[in-house]
Amino acid sequence: MKRILIAKPGLDGHDRGAKVVARALKDAGYEVIYTGIRQTPEMIVSAAVQENADAIGLSILSGAHKVLLPEIVKLLKERLGEKEAKKILVFAGGIIPREDVRYLKSKGVSEVFPPGTLTRDITEFLKKRLK
Repeated sequence: MKRILIAKPGLDGHDRGAKVVARALKDAGYEVIYTGIRQTPEMIVSAAVQENADAIGLSILSGAHKVLLPEIVKLLKERLGEKEAKKILVFAGGIIPREDVRYLKSKGVSEVFPPGTLTRDITEFLKKRLK
C-alpha cells in the first residue's frame, strides 16, 4: 500500500481542504499520514522520511508557496540524496496563482491542484504516478 503524507506548511491554519483530500485518498486505498497545521519544511521532510512516504501532498493558502514548497523539495534532496528524493512525489494544492505553477514545477513539485479540483482527479493522478 502506498503511503502519502499530507501536510500544511507555514502559518496557515485552514485545513479543511487538506482533510478532504486526506479522506479521499484514504477512501481510494492509500495509507495517509496527516501532520496537521503549521508545519515547518524540516518537520514535513522528517515526517516523510520517518514514515517512508511515497508522496507528500502539500496544502497551502498563505501565499508563501514559492518559498516553502521549493524548500521542502530541497530538504528532501539534502536528507536523502537526489536519486532517493526523486522517488518521493511532491504535489500541492490550495491558493496558488496559475502564474506560479511553472515555477513550482521547475523546483520539483510534480503537480499543483487549484481550488475546485475534484478529489478523483487527484487520486487518478496519484494512481498514474505511484505505480
